Amino acid sequence: MTDATLLPTTLVGSYPQPDWLVNREMLSKMVPRVRAPQIWRIQEPLLEQAQDDATIVAIHEMERAGLDIITDGEIRRESYSNRFANSLEGIDQTRAGKAPGRGELSKVNFPVPLVIGPIRRPGPVEVRDLSFLRAHTGRKVKITLPGPFTMSEQAENAYYPDRKALALALADAVNAEIRDLFAAGADVVQLDEPWMEARAGNAKDYGVEVLDRALEGITGTTALHMCFGYAHLVRNKPAAYSFLAELEQSRIDQISIETAQPKIDLAVLKELPSKTIILGAIDLGDLNIETPETVARRIDAALKFVPPNRIVVATDCGMKYLPREVAFGKLKAMVEGARIVRASL
Repeated sequence: MTDATLLPTTLVGSYPQPDWLVNREMLSKMVPRVRAPQIWRIQEPLLEQAQDDATIVAIHEMERAGLDIITDGEIRRESYSNRFANSLEGIDQTRAGKAPGRGELSKVNFPVPLVIGPIRRPGPVEVRDLSFLRAHTGRKVKITLPGPFTMSEQAENAYYPDRKALALALADAVNAEIRDLFAAGADVVQLDEPWMEARAGNAKDYGVEVLDRALEGITGTTALHMCFGYAHLVRNKPAAYSFLAELEQSRIDQISIETAQPKIDLAVLKELPSKTIILGAIDLGDLNIETPETVARRIDAALKFVPPNRIVVATDCGMKYLPREVAFGKLKAMVEGARIVRASL
């Protein structure tokens, strides 16, 4: 294991799934909110075994690239959110709802979970994933969950009095899952909340309240990922977050932001003085592999505003839409870039 006490490296969440496991052409056209079993090339009863094997490959590639904190690559997921969201009681299992997308797709309705009753988590959803990951690496491990605010925005609400009430109910389900994940050996649990940026108005009204509800009583290291959307689908990204500094008042320990593709003004990091920054230093909108020196320059730019003991180096977002050889090359460059900066310190 790399002994990196400063500038440890990690992946935000997803790693590319192999072509033999998923229909990547089909996957590239959507980020499903409801279950999408049609993307899997291998069917039950062999699907779980195939997903396990692909997860082992992803873990070993992350280790070979030199990452300090390993994820399971989200290999078993059709999208970052739909697996957990659709496992909850209160979601109609026979009908889908409709809700608009984000950004350029905000006027288009997509199939989403339809909430028709009280949200409850019937049991652990990702504990087996975490235990499998823990069993196959000796390095620190991180696992990701969709955040309650994002899930509430990606649903049609036909039960709760308003969207905030739905988000708070989802926060209780997420809280129970986080507790089980730490009990199973997670070093970091990350909540994916891209829709706090996409729906900044609602996030400013109650986003921190919902987040803190999900983290109530949690003692392990927690992270929150904020992004502008997958680079594969969102090319023109704004140069500033609409909702970010507000998270300084939350219980979250680490905040993951993308800086490489959108080239945001890093001075905003001064507004998060108590948080560890998971610095997105790999541009996923560019299929060219960065040089380590390019990555080092991106890290150095953040060091003007955040001390090195509060930076984790990462990709801008999940890598699932990249070719595997490009994803691996970018991870290696990221590790080498962090090593350059670490040596200069």
